[in-house]
Amino acid sequence: MNISVEITFTPLHDKYKAHIQDFITNLRTGGFTISETPLSTQLYGSYDELMSFLTTQIKTALSKEEKAVMHLKLFNANRSDYVPSF
Repeated sequence: MNISVEITFTPLHDKYKAHIQDFITNLRTGGFTISETPLSTQLYGSYDELMSFLTTQIKTALSKEEKAVMHLKLFNANRSDYVPSF
């Protein structure tokens, strides 16, 4: 099964930008289709492969922070080719 994942990483401190940039840079190494926006990052791929990759990346990112929020949305299809029709 292919999935789409929208993920937002929010470290809860003033010097958050470098931590978010490091997290996104690490997400780029997975070989998945990726789309970045100012508010979130979307990744697309096989459920098993993508979730295994994200488990490692999320644990690494959260372990570097005293307090942080990781918000995920999962869609049970690859929506990387979505184009609004309105």
